[in-house]
Amino acid sequence: MVEKRKFIRHLLVSPLEYKVENDDKSQATETINISEGGLLFMAKEEVPLGTKIDIHMPLYEKTFHIKACVVHSYKDVESGLFKIGVSFLTYSDAFKVKLIEQIYLIEEYRVLRSLQLGKEVSLQEASQEWIKRYSARFKKLYW
Repeated sequence: MVEKRKFIRHLLVSPLEYKVENDDKSQATETINISEGGLLFMAKEEVPLGTKIDIHMPLYEKTFHIKACVVHSYKDVESGLFKIGVSFLTYSDAFKVKLIEQIYLIEEYRVLRSLQLGKEVSLQEASQEWIKRYSARFKKLYW
């Protein structure tokens, strides 16, 4: 099989809902991984190639709305579910997902620092520390 990916994929398990364009039925699932160009998630039903979908990704009290196009869809033998790969339609949509990824990384960092220090570290404290330590590396690795 020839590798067609243009971007490195990064594991990210994040809840999402998706809706096929022109359909009112929404499906809840979660991401498997993301890249600069798109994301992969599992679905109960196959979604045909070229189908445009609306993705809603919650983060704290906000929900990010992302438009994407299905670039591959195949049945996973183990789970019986479909692995759906989508490509973001705009740079703005890709940026939203990268922002979500960064916030999840900061939250993981906050939990780790709280355990290391034996006291609760606020999200703001963790954010400031994480940005100082890792933002330059994050930018090089992911953009």
